Amino acid sequence: MADVAITTGAGAVTEAHPPAMERPEFQIVPRAGLPIVAFVLVLLIVGIAVDELWPLTFLHVVGGAAWTIIDLFLGFVLGPIIGRMSIPARVEFTTRLMPKMVLIMPTAVTVTLAAGWQLATKLGNTQTSYALHGWIVASYIVVGIMAVIALGLLEPANIAVLVEMKKPRPNPEVIERLMKRFIYTAGATGLMQVATFVIMTKLASA
Repeated sequence: MADVAITTGAGAVTEAHPPAMERPEFQIVPRAGLPIVAFVLVLLIVGIAVDELWPLTFLHVVGGAAWTIIDLFLGFVLGPIIGRMSIPARVEFTTRLMPKMVLIMPTAVTVTLAAGWQLATKLGNTQTSYALHGWIVASYIVVGIMAVIALGLLEPANIAVLVEMKKPRPNPEVIERLMKRFIYTAGATGLMQVATFVIMTKLASA
């Protein structure tokens, strides 16, 4: 944020800072959501430990559905809406949404991948002798790329936005740039989710 030079009557030059951005108080990692995350992870561990198909199927489907819906909704619904909001409305919306995403995205990705791998292993789909092994490999590649984007680009951009907004004088340009990265990466993974739909329907119909 640029400083403004002001000349006083005595000829001295002082610097006036623009007023700090008004924003509601928020937690970067919402502590109230941590027990929910812990509960979901416990369910994942129990689902793997009992070695039954239905818990793994349930966790994989629910986790994958949550991941898909979030990506598509963020990238193609919320993204354009946020871009047209006024700065104060965008700030308030961001401070309410982004902390929740810090917990939701890693949890959804972890549950989907862990339960999916265990399910495929139990069904024997990871064996090269499996008739549709090529489709399984394709799904691993697509989901692996999405996981890297979600955890390597989406989540760091999310946290960086919140850290910047916690500063006494946040830089609006930095926030806008990081928000664009967050929305664009969510949209990119949303498009890749279409490929997973094709693969999963092929596997389910085999």
